[in-house]
Amino acid sequence: MTTTDTSHELHISSMRDKCSDAEWQARIDLAACYRLVNLYGMSDMMANHISSRVPDEDGAFLINAYGMMYEEITASSLIKVSHDGTILSKPDFGPLNYGINKAGYVIHSAVHEARPEVACVIHTHSWASMAVSALECGLLPITQTAMRFLKIGYHDYQGVVLDTAEQESLIKDLGDGEALIFRNHGALTVGRTVGEAFNWMHRLELACRSQIAAMSCNSPLSKVSDQVLEETWNNYQPGTRRPYGQMEWPALLRKLDRIDPSYRT
Repeated sequence: MTTTDTSHELHISSMRDKCSDAEWQARIDLAACYRLVNLYGMSDMMANHISSRVPDEDGAFLINAYGMMYEEITASSLIKVSHDGTILSKPDFGPLNYGINKAGYVIHSAVHEARPEVACVIHTHSWASMAVSALECGLLPITQTAMRFLKIGYHDYQGVVLDTAEQESLIKDLGDGEALIFRNHGALTVGRTVGEAFNWMHRLELACRSQIAAMSCNSPLSKVSDQVLEETWNNYQPGTRRPYGQMEWPALLRKLDRIDPSYRT
């Protein structure tokens, strides 16, 4: 008699009736962001994290269950955790009984605690961001997209981020900016909405990829004057145009709905 091992199968109970309308919408947007990060080639299997503040609950944010791939994330699979690391709610994962990754908690709780205006935090280990993070020169303003990050922050590598003692320097290096490069590690962006944070990360990824491509040509790089760099950077600052992601996010959700709407469950 042949038996089938089903211990690896994932059956997630719905969280829809266990949260407010505002939280459910936050869950949908965050699940969509996980799917999009994967779709655009920025995921690292089950490593890394994207978190979203719970809009109607102080001191709480949503984050992925450690053990799920980005393309599996759904609104119900997300775990709600407090800033002090207490799990406030999670679905029944069955025998898999997933929890959260400590490194993800240390990074994301620090940002949510220090920056109350931030709704979403995205951290990636894409090949391009890791490559730039290992360069002494860092991210170069050699393309218009990269000029958006002219004053990006840098955080020196201190090992796997497991110690809450690192939170203070991490927050200092991020400052009030929207993006941070973790030296020898990867990248992080934040936003007042999930759509804004994704917009920043998507552009940062493009800036990193284009730099690696240009440097690989072994040819002198074209430089832009400091004045033009400053003017271009200023043109991308808040107040100079519509909030980032405001127009793009609904279109990205429509894209996901055409591909696979299961992120909404």
